[in-house]
Amino acid sequence: MSDGIEVWDLWLPGPGATGLPFARSRISGADAGDRLLVHAAPPKLQVTVRDASGTVLATGDGLERHQPGPMSFLVRRGATITLEDGWPTEEDIGRVVLLPGGEAGILKSWWNADDRKEWRWQVEFYNQNRG
Repeated sequence: MSDGIEVWDLWLPGPGATGLPFARSRISGADAGDRLLVHAAPPKLQVTVRDASGTVLATGDGLERHQPGPMSFLVRRGATITLEDGWPTEEDIGRVVLLPGGEAGILKSWWNADDRKEWRWQVEFYNQNRG
């Protein structure tokens, strides 16, 4: 993990010759940390994390979801990315959330019904014009 900007590329492997892009986002390494959320992740993902110069920092190949739900977790352990199924808890408030297409925000609140048939959440977005 770095403190500088990282580029997170999430791909849906399979379709076409090389797959299809799901999300690409520029995130501070300090904000991404070792665990972030992905909203509406497809059943399979390939993840590559690069630094600002393009050097690969971490990868995850053949990642698969095994449970339905609105969120998944990408977990970084050194140079390896894994995917975990799950629902956010209070511990996840403040984590980065990647949305399809690549917009990244910070999870500000989360609630779900006990039967997990409904949920409510808030995400904060911040942008800076860098010229």
